[in-house]
Amino acid sequence: MNAEHIFYIIIAIVAWQFLFDQWLDYLNHKTVNTKIPEELEGVYDEDKYRKQQDYKKANYSFGLLSEIVSFSVMMAMLFLGGFALINNWVTEISSNVTVQSLLFFAVIGAGSSIISLPFSIYGTFVIEERFGFNKTTPKIFILDMLKSVLLSVVIGGPLMALVIWLYSIAGNLFWLYAWMVISGFTIFMTMFYTSLILPLFNKQTPLEEGELRDAIESFSVKAGFKLDNVFVMDGSKRSTKANAFFSGLGSRKRIVLYDTLIKDLKAEEIVAVLAHEIGHYKLKHTLWGTITGVIQMGIILFVFGLVVGSPLLSQALGVNEPNFHIGLLAFGILYSPVSFIAGIFMTILSRKNEYAADAYANGFGLEEALISGLKTISSNALSNLTPHSLYVFFHYSHPPLLQRIRAIKEK
Repeated sequence: MNAEHIFYIIIAIVAWQFLFDQWLDYLNHKTVNTKIPEELEGVYDEDKYRKQQDYKKANYSFGLLSEIVSFSVMMAMLFLGGFALINNWVTEISSNVTVQSLLFFAVIGAGSSIISLPFSIYGTFVIEERFGFNKTTPKIFILDMLKSVLLSVVIGGPLMALVIWLYSIAGNLFWLYAWMVISGFTIFMTMFYTSLILPLFNKQTPLEEGELRDAIESFSVKAGFKLDNVFVMDGSKRSTKANAFFSGLGSRKRIVLYDTLIKDLKAEEIVAVLAHEIGHYKLKHTLWGTITGVIQMGIILFVFGLVVGSPLLSQALGVNEPNFHIGLLAFGILYSPVSFIAGIFMTILSRKNEYAADAYANGFGLEEALISGLKTISSNALSNLTPHSLYVFFHYSHPPLLQRIRAIKEK
């Protein structure tokens, strides 16, 4: 096998991913059930169901255009040697390999952001606005973008620089040291994301005294869950959609409720949703998810460490002398089929965990409140009630509402 063969393998992988994703999207788009299943009656009235279908169609058309543009740019970069041109530019600026790699990915990231920016603006201020979801102001949108860039520079830059430095000095053990660094960072972020990063974007305040807090504290005692505090996040500053999530490990665990969730759901429904989130913790889903992610990263880095220095990878993208950033880019594309298969198993596991967390809430007699709450959340988000089964299999980390309700009622 030579560099030309690898180049065409890369082309085939990129094309296959695009075509496969579009096929799945098309199947899901064409799956329209005019009759709402019996278990879901009451989620939508006729007018709102029509609105949901319009929302689904708008997102499909918009997503298709966005994917076509991204695919076209990627193909142009590959066939016209765009990555080699950027590599030549960064090597002219600096002879330091770390600086070269940081500049290379900075250029790639900036280009990707510029291309995606019009789509992000249209999605937020046109589609989400048209269907009544958007609460983001232009000021918030710009600040979010600037903060994201700043975090990439302040956190992502030094982390990548450290990994590149390890590559330059550690030889065959590069993958092991890089794994230790990235694993440590992953665990740190799992524990501290909601207390260090999230506050840069959203305000979190302790849930105030009252009926809801009393109900939550009463349930936490019943469940044997040490609850230091429940935080309310101002999700309504960006969207009307509701959510709740659990994050952290050990003493750093934290439950966060969107203010929109508190607005939309009754107290017993919120307790049921909270019971589901506590179920994830009690059943150690967060812990095992972190462990699984760390193991996967170790495998990826081990394989990457074996091939990153191969001249064939760099030559496949038009660069004669192998280097870290071109090797990483080529490897990322070549590894994507393996990552795709691993992702299928992870989504299957995720759906299994969601059923288990629902069952945990059921154990406290909260099935009716949980079903009612899930229906309200789905209705207010104009969720697709009848997605195509293949689309669900490949893309859904949570089971569709109908399957969740049926599983809850079977318990």
